This record gives sequence, structure tokens and C-alpha cells, in this order.
Amino acid sequence: METEYRIDEAPPAAENQPLMGRKYSDEKTRCQVTFWLPRDAAPDATSVAVAGSFNEWSLDRHPMTRSDNGDFSLEIELEAGKEYEFRFVIDGVRWENAWNADKYVWSDFAQGENSVIVT
Repeated sequence: METEYRIDEAPPAAENQPLMGRKYSDEKTRCQVTFWLPRDAAPDATSVAVAGSFNEWSLDRHPMTRSDNGDFSLEIELEAGKEYEFRFVIDGVRWENAWNADKYVWSDFAQGENSVIVT
């Protein structure tokens, strides 16, 4: 049986950036998150993936799809009620934060900030 989802409002995104989409299960235990990276962040990219605390920072487990306008996006189902750190991996070598993350946290490992999505 397929889980039903409904759209809830997300926290405000960075100015002029679309919100990261969230759809919650009826039980509010699962959340489908739409990760989005604008083409301006990776105009010449061959590939973009989402790496984060939800996939052991895998460089290739969650590849994104390029839309006709050049943006990249991917929908991933996550456990609701949690915070997940993530970054985008461009062409397997360059790391980029989300322009519309809920917040950013310092990472000693990366020696920089990671994006955070709150589900």
C-alpha cells in the first residue's frame, strides 16, 4: 500500500529562492523532501548528487536529475521530526551548500558549514 502525503509549509528560504519541498505522511512519521540546486550554482555540471547524514555522506547514492531549465532536483523520503546535514556534490569533487537550507551548522570535518534540512 502506498503512503499518502500532504504538503506542509516549510521554514522561509533564502531570499528569492524556492522553498525545499516537503510532503508529510498522514501519520507524520515520514517526510518526502525535494532537494533543489539552481543551475546558477553548477552551470557546467555533468552530475550533481546529494550527500548527507541520511546516506553516510555517499558521493553517488542519491544522484539528482537536471530539469529542462538546468536546475537539479531530487526527492528523498526521510524520517520526520529530525534535522539532517547535507551538501551537494558537483561532478564528484566540488561541494556546494543549498541556497535555501533551513539553517547551516559548522563541520569540523569539512572545515566549513553544512546545510541543514528540518523534517
